[in-house]
Amino acid sequence: MSVGQRVSTDHQLARLLQIAMVLEEVVEVRAARHYETLSPEERDEDVEELLDDAREESADHRKQLESLIDQLDAEAVPLEEIEMLVEGHYAQTGPEDFDGVLYDQLHGEETAYKFYDDLIEAIEVSDTEFTLDREELLTTLKAIREEEAEGVEEVTQVMEARE
Repeated sequence: MSVGQRVSTDHQLARLLQIAMVLEEVVEVRAARHYETLSPEERDEDVEELLDDAREESADHRKQLESLIDQLDAEAVPLEEIEMLVEGHYAQTGPEDFDGVLYDQLHGEETAYKFYDDLIEAIEVSDTEFTLDREELLTTLKAIREEEAEGVEEVTQVMEARE
């Protein structure tokens, strides 16, 4: 399913929100893994704080998304199917594909931001009445997108400070 199309059913919306949850989980797991495996030259207060904040933020986003999904009149798609979708479309790179922890973290934050941006646009062009409040949905997604944008900025600042 492409996010670029209109979202026309609760089922489609639930599936897209589940994809967002898995994307958040990917960011959280990678940040945790990076935090635990930082080399001595990578380990400093800014990087550790950045990774810790990314984990906490992703966990918070998942809770917000889960709350939205719970309000929809739709059956959840099996998690395995969603994980395969995310793997196939949004997580085609692994941490080893990047030159360092910060580049991988930047990629994760940018991917999440772009996904939320596309999802918000697809909802805004849709005239569908969902079983959850449209304003609450958009407000929540826009707030998450803004936090992802801030995450991109934070990673960029840490990267620039280390040059």
